[in-house]
Amino acid sequence: MKLSAASLDRLPDDVDVPRYDRSAITTGIVHFGVGGFHRAHQAMYVDRLLRSDFESASRWGICGVGVLPGDRRMKDVMDAQDCLYTLALRHADGSWDTSVIGSIVEYLFAPDDPEAVVEKLAHPDTRIVSLTVTEGGYNFSATTGEFDAENSLIRADLAAGAVPSTTFGLVCEALARRKERGLAPFTIMSCDNIEGNGHIARSTFTAFARLKDPALAQWITDHAQFPNSMVDRITPVTTPDVVDELATRYDLEDAWPVAAEPFTQWALEDSFTLGRPAFEDAGVQVVDDVTPYELMKLRLLNASHQALCYVGYLSGYRLVHDVTQDPLFARFLLRYMDEEATPTLQPVPGIDLADYKRTLIERFSNPEIRDTVARLCAESSDRIPKWLVPVVRANLDSGGPVALSAAVIASWARYAEGVDEQGEPIDIVDRLKDSLVPVARSQHEDPLAFVRNRDLFGDLVDDERFTTAYLDALGGFHSRGARAVVEELVGRPARA
Repeated sequence: MKLSAASLDRLPDDVDVPRYDRSAITTGIVHFGVGGFHRAHQAMYVDRLLRSDFESASRWGICGVGVLPGDRRMKDVMDAQDCLYTLALRHADGSWDTSVIGSIVEYLFAPDDPEAVVEKLAHPDTRIVSLTVTEGGYNFSATTGEFDAENSLIRADLAAGAVPSTTFGLVCEALARRKERGLAPFTIMSCDNIEGNGHIARSTFTAFARLKDPALAQWITDHAQFPNSMVDRITPVTTPDVVDELATRYDLEDAWPVAAEPFTQWALEDSFTLGRPAFEDAGVQVVDDVTPYELMKLRLLNASHQALCYVGYLSGYRLVHDVTQDPLFARFLLRYMDEEATPTLQPVPGIDLADYKRTLIERFSNPEIRDTVARLCAESSDRIPKWLVPVVRANLDSGGPVALSAAVIASWARYAEGVDEQGEPIDIVDRLKDSLVPVARSQHEDPLAFVRNRDLFGDLVDDERFTTAYLDALGGFHSRGARAVVEELVGRPARA
């Protein structure tokens, strides 16, 4: 049975379907980057609200927007399925909680009709523009924080009379029209894994606007809101087995379902220009300051993903749960979290950090998620500088230990050579692949070559305490292998 609005009433009873009137929903949120995570997270929270209080939530339907050429497939699937999709929460015992999500009511593909996207954004009903465009989508340097005005796509959008093609161009053109029409700016709500994601969004969008029209930039600065947020739900790339399992369990054909872990968390700063959904009624932690929550998540969960993925891959593992079910690597992650990450955190209201860390190991170990190690290894140049380098800096400043963090960076350097410990090629997926791989391969002659990249690591190469730990680990990866290095690190006295 193909998923569509017409087939909802014929789905099995153990598939939870939306019973609300989707035709009565208006679009209040326009979202850029409709991938697996958005559909497992923000869209799911809006769906919860539509189910529990339709009258209030019906003004907050979601219009998805695709900007990249690869988003055409999502457009095709959304059109074919009336913007419906299946969310399967996979428990460690093999059971599934399966629902159809109905909160996305429209999908626009910007390359086909950029004017339609701009007018949707400029419409008075649009009050929030949200983003999951990945860490690299904000077009800024991780070390300087500066907006990259020389990006060829950005330069094209800044040209006089250009038809906008980037998220920055589309959003800022819509804001310009709202300004001309006497409408308040919408809230721009980042849901990406970047520390201070709201601050980064404010900085980058106003930087683009300033290059285009300084008066527009000042208007945005004076009137728009950019709330910070922390988002969390492990959501692997959808694989064919998820599609097949839905067909087997429920006789349901969904061309692009989402499978995710049961755990979910969202901490959101209460800072909105034109109102917001009652997210707190759907389980969102709406708070005055997101910083403690985002530091906890980025430095414990996200950085731990990097801590396990390179050593795990080099040791022969290809699925995340296999790495963390290995007691050696579980101990390595806990030591990193306890000794190096936790001391850099602020107090987190309402969170038991010891329990949170134990839960992370359980989440990573869930065999039903089948998250791949390769996924975690991808786009490391966007991740390590934002998630792990700040931990190293904080501990260098405080006199805390850095051996484990330095070893994680060294494991990336070893992985980036593009050859595993059995001599088999590694498919490096990174926007900087063409420059990273040759540098990584040169570190047999110059062991510090990889960390001399100041765009990624700043001045870490100048710190003797860091370089000593880094060289020790890198030498071990080359001479003894990843597992032996981890065994040695785990065997050292605490806070060595």
